[in-house]
Parts: sequence; C-alpha cells; structure tokens
Amino acid sequence: MALEFGRTIEAPRATVFQAFTDPDALADWWGPEGFAIPSLEFPAREGEAYRIEMSPPEGDPFFLVGEFREVSPPKRLVFTFVWEEPDPDDVEMCAELGFDDLGDSTRVTLRQTPFKTEARLELHRAGWGDSFDKLEAFLRRSV
Repeated sequence: MALEFGRTIEAPRATVFQAFTDPDALADWWGPEGFAIPSLEFPAREGEAYRIEMSPPEGDPFFLVGEFREVSPPKRLVFTFVWEEPDPDDVEMCAELGFDDLGDSTRVTLRQTPFKTEARLELHRAGWGDSFDKLEAFLRRSV
C-alpha cells in the first residue's frame, strides 16, 4: 500500500524546499496539529541520518528517525521514515517528495511506502495533511 498526496503551496519552489530541509523551519511546522518538535537533528544531506523528537498534545514524546536517500534542491527529497520504537503495524518506509515549479506557487507531491495496514496509511495521510496545513501557515508568516 502506498500513500500518495499532493498540495499546491502559494510560495516559490526554493522557499518550499527550504522549509522542508532547514531544521529551524521544520521544527516550526512539522507534525500533526497540536504536536511540537522539542528537538531535532536534521542534516539534509544524502546518506546522513536524522532524528526528530515529536511531542503530542498529551502523552510522552517519541522519535522519528531515518536517513536521507536523495537531496536534490529544489526538486526532490527522499528519506526513510520509521519510529524509533516502531508500532507492530509499522515498517521502515520511504517518503519521496517532489517540488514542481508553478511560478509563484509550488506543487508538492508525496509518495510514501510501504504500509502494512490501511489504518496506518490513513493515520499518516491525516498527519501529512495537518503538516501541510501548518507548512502553509508557516510560509504565510515567513514571507
């Protein structure tokens, strides 16, 4: 099973790509609604590992970890994606993001695979949807 998602963002491609690769920017908008990012190590370079601490509105923080597979500014970003202590229904996934230049806006496409269950796919779809909403709000504040 694959998650495929797209959104047109009202900002230039280089700006949107930077929001995905700059640790300070990412900490501002990443994650579902209500989540905070207290800490992250995010060297957006091919072959480098990353680690993001995610703090839900209620409950204990947890960590997302992975490795950058491709960093091609401002067109493409590919990284692995797994929880540090995975749920039994999770496996290491690969998130592929494309950034298409539309002039004053950018079409961001996401393909994330694989998913073991439909429920986990839908959980990630909701999380990415919230994250993209937060990204748009961040970019409106930043521009």
